[in-house]
Amino acid sequence: MARLNVNPTRMEMKKLKARLDTAVRGHKLLKDKSDEMVRRFSVIIRENKLLRDEVEKELAETLKQFSVARSVTPSYQAETAFAMPSVAVKADCLTQSIMGVEVPKLSISTDKRSDGLPYAYPEITSEADYSVERASALIPKLLRLAEVEKAVRMLADEIERNKRRVNALEYVMIPQLQETIKYIKSKLDENERAAVIRLMKVKGKAQ
Repeated sequence: MARLNVNPTRMEMKKLKARLDTAVRGHKLLKDKSDEMVRRFSVIIRENKLLRDEVEKELAETLKQFSVARSVTPSYQAETAFAMPSVAVKADCLTQSIMGVEVPKLSISTDKRSDGLPYAYPEITSEADYSVERASALIPKLLRLAEVEKAVRMLADEIERNKRRVNALEYVMIPQLQETIKYIKSKLDENERAAVIRLMKVKGKAQ
C-alpha cells in the first residue's frame, strides 16, 4: 500500500492519527448505514414483488373483462362510451425519507360522477360497467407500484454509492494512513536513535 507523501514529523503524525480516527469512525457509521439500508431494501423489494404480481394479475383480468364487454357491444358504442372520461384523477407527488434517501410519496384525489360511469346505464351492457369499475379500482395500486419501484431503484443506487465509500475507506484511505503513520514512527525512532548515538559520541570525546 502506497503511503502519503508527508514530512516525517511528530506534528504530522498527530494530524494523521486524528484523520485515521475520523476515518475509522466514518467507516463504522457508513457500514452500519449500509447494513440497515440493505435490510430496508429487502423489505421494500419483497413488497414490490408482491404488488407487481397482484397488479399484473388484476390488470390482465381487467383487460380480459374489457374484451368481453367489447365483444357483446357494438364497436361504435363501445368506443364512444369508453372514450368519455368519468374520473378526473390528480396525483400529488411528495417525498419521504428512507435512510436519508428522498423517495417519492404519491397520493391521488379523484373527481367523478356519482355512479362512477361515463355513460348512461341503458347505453351499454353490464360487462362494461364491471370493466370500468375494475379499471378505476386499479389506479391506486398502479400508483403505489410506481412509487415502490422508484424507491427500489433510488435505494439500490444509494446502496451502491455507499458501498463504494465503505470500500474506499476500508481498502484505500485507512491502510494508507496506517502505513504513513508507521513510516513516520519508524523515521522518528530512527532519528531518535541517531541523536542518542551522537550524544554518546560527544560525551565519549569529552571524557
